[in-house]
Amino acid sequence: MDGVWTIAGTLKPVPVLDRLDLVAEPVAAALRGLADAGRVAVSEIDPSLADTAEFCAHYGSPLEASANCVIVAGKRGDTVRYAACVVLATTRADVNGVVRRRLDARRASFAPMEDAVRLTGMEYGGITPVGLPAEWPVLLSPEVAAAPELVIGSGIRGSKVLVPGEVLAKLPGAEVLEDLARPAG
Repeated sequence: MDGVWTIAGTLKPVPVLDRLDLVAEPVAAALRGLADAGRVAVSEIDPSLADTAEFCAHYGSPLEASANCVIVAGKRGDTVRYAACVVLATTRADVNGVVRRRLDARRASFAPMEDAVRLTGMEYGGITPVGLPAEWPVLLSPEVAAAPELVIGSGIRGSKVLVPGEVLAKLPGAEVLEDLARPAG
């Protein structure tokens, strides 16, 4: 694992391969086959503090070093295409512009919670870009891909994963999309 995690706050990160019990099963399966898994850490957290703002405030991890993963459903006629969008927590994904065009969809919106949970095998509020269905694109903002350290979900609400952005950029299906992230607010 790369040295010290400067964004950890009060977390106690450990190498993720030593604690695969702290991630959802699809995440664990993906990490077992990930060449850069040694550069990834995990830390147990209080599941009631999994939402980004509460997590950052409680654990002292900077909001600008947290990345959120949202599942988007793009529809054109009867065809639905899914994608994961990963943007910094200080921004939001341009679902109706950049993502809709990338999915070649007439309409795009956040996937319903039940669908996102069922299709990913992960808990709502813990969905992560690691371990998603192979056919889904993983759309990253350039800021995420370039970040030296990030905190992301683990597939469950009871932990967080710490990872360099370049590791996310090498995930299967990963694409860095200019203008994916817009200022929040």
